[in-house]
Amino acid sequence: MLEARDAVKNLHAYRPPLAGRVGLRLDFNESAVGCSPRVLARLRSLDSELLARYPEREPVEKEVAGFLGLDPAQVLLTNGVDEAIHLLSSTYLDPGDEALIVTPTFAMYAIFAQAEGARVVEVRAGANFTFPEKDLLGQLSPRTRLIAVANPNNPTGAAVAGDVLIQIAQAVPQAAVLVDEAYFEFHGETLVDAFINQTRQIENLFVARTFSKAYGLAGLRIGVLAGKARQMAMVRRVASPYNVNAAALAILPEALQDQEYVSRYVAQVLSNREKLQQELGNLGLHYWPSHANFVLVHVGPAHAEFVQALRNRGILVRDRHTDPGCEGCVRLTVGSDEHAATLIGALRDVVEQLGLRTRSRTELPTGVRA
Repeated sequence: MLEARDAVKNLHAYRPPLAGRVGLRLDFNESAVGCSPRVLARLRSLDSELLARYPEREPVEKEVAGFLGLDPAQVLLTNGVDEAIHLLSSTYLDPGDEALIVTPTFAMYAIFAQAEGARVVEVRAGANFTFPEKDLLGQLSPRTRLIAVANPNNPTGAAVAGDVLIQIAQAVPQAAVLVDEAYFEFHGETLVDAFINQTRQIENLFVARTFSKAYGLAGLRIGVLAGKARQMAMVRRVASPYNVNAAALAILPEALQDQEYVSRYVAQVLSNREKLQQELGNLGLHYWPSHANFVLVHVGPAHAEFVQALRNRGILVRDRHTDPGCEGCVRLTVGSDEHAATLIGALRDVVEQLGLRTRSRTELPTGVRA
């Protein structure tokens, strides 16, 4: 009888709660306003001939490389950041190797590493979700072959200085170090320049970006992986030449050229992030200052009731209670001015309804300080 590999049978599948998402979607960190009108116009212009042909990735990769200030040989377009993680795992991990991740974080780092038969070593974030640099360095071994860090991190919104990540990459030259910058636009700091600055010869560093968040293209699944040309040539060997669909390739140049649209949306999110954090403080709810387009807030034992109460008001948010160290926590996506005002108004009602104003700060998860 046909059996899946043991590594696959032992995986804990990641099944995000995508069903029944009717309402104001502040649960998956998607764009609250959607893509640029220029992108929609390009989509409407697509014809049957384009869709009948196999997609050609390289010309668009050249445009993306130019946008990032890199050589095309340093850039690979991927089917979202998820595929970038998958490709790095397939390229560098053998059964018995070790992959290090800092938890809580994006679930797919561990899943793709485990699917290759690697052992995942989880390093818990420090107090208030600070980056555990010393603990992570203490877990390095000759078997360490992959380190994945989301910067800013999901679901906490915490960020780590680029120099720290550079030092980690230099400390473990035999391992691929992935810095996932999915929320870069809301943070503004990047390690892409490490590939431009030739004085930094960091062969094992990779940076991933997505166009799902600030660009509003989550439904088209397109991201980019950057690294040193020699290593990217190895990653290309395990990538399908048709991994990015024709529609995504057709609209990406338009999305890149409409930076005014992206900047305007990002400015709204940054302003509303501050408003939301201030309101959470006024309501007596503990939150962690965020560098992304969401805020993690501690609700306590009433987390499920909190999520349902907002759903009853037509607002979807994400319960993160089961993430390591996130007991009683809920993640709130920050959106446009209108959406932020709607969320804040609903939060005031829900906090009053559930009597949360004084309970949250006294019931923080272990290791978290108010």
